[in-house]
Amino acid sequence: MLYAITALFAFQLLGEVIARLSGLPLPGALVGTLALLGALLLRGHLPQALERTASALLQNMMLLFIPVIAGVMLEFEHLAREWLPFVIACVAGAAITFLATALSFRFFLARMPTHPGTDDVGKPAQAQRRT
Repeated sequence: MLYAITALFAFQLLGEVIARLSGLPLPGALVGTLALLGALLLRGHLPQALERTASALLQNMMLLFIPVIAGVMLEFEHLAREWLPFVIACVAGAAITFLATALSFRFFLARMPTHPGTDDVGKPAQAQRRT
């Protein structure tokens, strides 16, 4: 687990360094995530320690949002002045995320291999009667 946490922090640091040195208009965490994706694609598989650690982080993801929520609460005065762009950004961001997720799911579902002798959901197909 220590290996996986260290790897995640190292890729985030790498992303921050790349984003700052290159002047990319992207958050360093995103650049680090893309670098991690590239490294995993080159490696060809996901290390088990990284999979377990990522699963544990995803199960407790709400805890990771607490600092963000607290930060937003400190900016209520600013939000009162700029509420419309904030609401539009939230709604549009959620809509784009839902659309991208649905299209990705549909894309990968269409390319999911089916095995002989099974129906579309992987259950054994009913034997056809010959008459």
